[in-house]
Amino acid sequence: MRCAARGQHNLVTNGYHGEARTKGELKGDELGMVRGDLAVGAGRDVRPRDESAVLAPPAVAADGAVRLPSGESPAIRRIGALIRQVAAHDSTVLVLGESGTGKEVAARAIHDLSPRRARPFVALNCGAIPAELLESELFGHEKGAFTGAISARKGRFEIADGGTLFLDEIGDMSPTMQVKLLRVLQERVFERVGNHAPIRCNVRIIAATHRDLEEAIGRGTFREDLYHRLNVFPIEMPPLRARIEDLPRLTEEFIAHNLAEGRPRVQLSAAALAALGRHSWSGNVRELANLIERLSILCAGRLVEVADLPARYRQDSVPAAVAPQPDVAAPADEPAAVVSPPAAETLGDSAVLRLLEADPETIEIASVQPVTATDAGSAADPLTCLPQEGLDLRAHLAAIERELIAQALQRAQGTVAHAARLLNLRRTTLVERLRKLGLLGTQGATEV
Repeated sequence: MRCAARGQHNLVTNGYHGEARTKGELKGDELGMVRGDLAVGAGRDVRPRDESAVLAPPAVAADGAVRLPSGESPAIRRIGALIRQVAAHDSTVLVLGESGTGKEVAARAIHDLSPRRARPFVALNCGAIPAELLESELFGHEKGAFTGAISARKGRFEIADGGTLFLDEIGDMSPTMQVKLLRVLQERVFERVGNHAPIRCNVRIIAATHRDLEEAIGRGTFREDLYHRLNVFPIEMPPLRARIEDLPRLTEEFIAHNLAEGRPRVQLSAAALAALGRHSWSGNVRELANLIERLSILCAGRLVEVADLPARYRQDSVPAAVAPQPDVAAPADEPAAVVSPPAAETLGDSAVLRLLEADPETIEIASVQPVTATDAGSAADPLTCLPQEGLDLRAHLAAIERELIAQALQRAQGTVAHAARLLNLRRTTLVERLRKLGLLGTQGATEV
């Protein structure tokens, strides 16, 4: 079977021995690893038995153009330029960014613009496979190598021969596997589990993670030498909130995608789109895709208004103009109603919220001094009155946020999960705020 538009072939090279066999001659395991687009004529994807490793179809649009991350913002246009620059070379690429920013889309685009595009693109989520099985998944195993190894099996390095191996969530890899991966990157040689015969590999490595690897190096959970091996050509995917001008285009693309998959078409009103533009998008593009799919089901065939949006998206839709003016004194017991919502979303520059590096049972919270009239520069209303000499807005908002978080923790008796509910935040988001504000101290607080 040949698909001329995509340049695919009906022959699949078997490992390093150059045995070319038709799809019908492949064994079950091998067929499961061959590109999903080889079955495009049957209208389905061929996938491996575990969904954490995918021999993915190319990111090619219907007109034959390679699909790059969508958008016209300066941030995403720069990403597109970097992808085009590095694609022609075999350099190792490290794609960084929050979950849902499109790291795999970028990796696939690099592969499909590269000279290796006719060979496999193999994706493996290192965080989805138990550490004791990851070695076998990467390097393969021989029959009888361990309990349950009833036959020999190729690893991802062999399957990706001549193509690209995408190691997603590389920051979740165990220290033991980091050492073994480092050797392969250095020597381009590996061994199957249960066999000491060296196998030479010819693959391009693209790794991705939402973790801060430099911070992980400082904690001793990620090897510095492996980091430098991977960090040859870094690409940092911007979060959606840093390129919010791309929201209308992304929305239209997801609406069209849902329509192509048989779901009803929806259209967002200008007010609804504006409300989404004020949302923080902690889940980034993936969160937007999920929302549009949900709306296409709930609001089939009609205009989506602000009232149709889930509550979390409506909460961000109140314009700042409705907040009390500086010359109106807010009640002393209601500072959070005036200041808390903008403070939660305005802190931080291009730095983004990342998922927790770990999920500890307890967290220590430092003591925080309340914001006083002297600190804010106004005895009348320190939260809303601007001093004549001006102030550092970012520092002022940070001080208010620190105070409100401290009050929430005190009311929740140190339980972070309860405090997060009081602040209408996710627990992981609150813990990340605590870290960024330097509130880790000496008093224990449980996360239940």
